[in-house]
Amino acid sequence: MNRLSPSSQHGRYRRGKRLFDIVFAGVALLLTWPLIVLGIVLIKLTSPGPALYRARRAGYLGRPFDLLKLRTMRIGADSPSNRVTAERDPRVTPAGAVLRGLSIDELPQFWNVLRGDLSVVGPRPEDWEIVQRHYSPEDRRALEVRPGVVSPSTVRWYPDFVYHDPPPAGVPVQDHYVHRHLPVQIAEARHYNETATFADDLAVICGTLYCICVRSWWKPRRRPLPALGDRGLGGVPRTRT
Repeated sequence: MNRLSPSSQHGRYRRGKRLFDIVFAGVALLLTWPLIVLGIVLIKLTSPGPALYRARRAGYLGRPFDLLKLRTMRIGADSPSNRVTAERDPRVTPAGAVLRGLSIDELPQFWNVLRGDLSVVGPRPEDWEIVQRHYSPEDRRALEVRPGVVSPSTVRWYPDFVYHDPPPAGVPVQDHYVHRHLPVQIAEARHYNETATFADDLAVICGTLYCICVRSWWKPRRRPLPALGDRGLGGVPRTRT
């Protein structure tokens, strides 16, 4: 029996991934719609404004799309210079903190999967403005696959990069994110794009469920980020010494 070459195996994985995404997202929406409705009701009862939030993200090959989430922040709290959520961010409503802690706010993204904007598993979808301002042509290789509802970097750095590597005093969280966290995220996205398999995707899904069910209540130990380099104020990569 002839074995498939690694490139053929990866091509078969890419072709089957879309079918898996459609089936998984459809089942996920059927099972979780009561939680989505409960989240909508909770938001409407506790804060003015729409229950759904549309976040501009960079998708496959950098194409923009609107990511659907349940709104967890006060209306008007979002701004181009403050797109990254800090730990205990004051913009997050009390109801939003609950929804974020249990990842219920992420469930509408399965509709993005059905639309073809996202995969179930893939690199984290990055903010559109951050991509335009800070991604180099080489960085954009991280956009050569659909981003995911769940990602390897989210499991590895649960609950997020800011938790493990908070900004120093006086440094805006978004500046610190761009300088320190973005290089790590791009490197992990490119690694996923080049090596991912169905087994890897299933491991990420299982890891995400573990994080939601266990790590939401029992936070992991904070770990230092690898010193891959950071970015100067203009967004240009700068090697650490």
